Amino acid sequence: MSVADPGPRLHIPIHLRWGDLDAFNHVNNTSMLKLLEEARVRAFWRAGPGEEAPPTAVLDSGIDQGVLTLIARQEIEYLAPVPYQRRPLEVQMWFGKLGGSSLEVCYEVYNHPESDGRTLYARSAAVIVLVDAATGRPTRLTPEMREVWEPYAGEPIAFDRR
Repeated sequence: MSVADPGPRLHIPIHLRWGDLDAFNHVNNTSMLKLLEEARVRAFWRAGPGEEAPPTAVLDSGIDQGVLTLIARQEIEYLAPVPYQRRPLEVQMWFGKLGGSSLEVCYEVYNHPESDGRTLYARSAAVIVLVDAATGRPTRLTPEMREVWEPYAGEPIAFDRR
């Protein structure tokens, strides 16, 4: 079951690499975690000089920036094998929950929007905790984070195969 009223979503294109495939000629389950990670970094980390990023990219990268993002939990439901393709996958993202120091990021992974027929390959949810790099203790979401992330809040994923 997908989200009934998804609301606004981020649409992050992610290219596959040949090395993401396994012996069965589809994206390996561990590679899917890396593809979701890449989408998350592009969606939330600030762009470097000359780069573009969505308005949700408000996190500074690197341990020297003071705040770390740690995955507390992640679940993936695989719905169809992902074959190698030259066009990027489309990773749609939104927030299922914005807490005090944590957030739930929801994902749906599709083939390219201009493909013949749309295929939903996987859906995933990850709980991310913001942690102070010096103390290792959770730190609160900032007002800036809430301001840019709240428009992308929606219903969390209801996984079909539990």
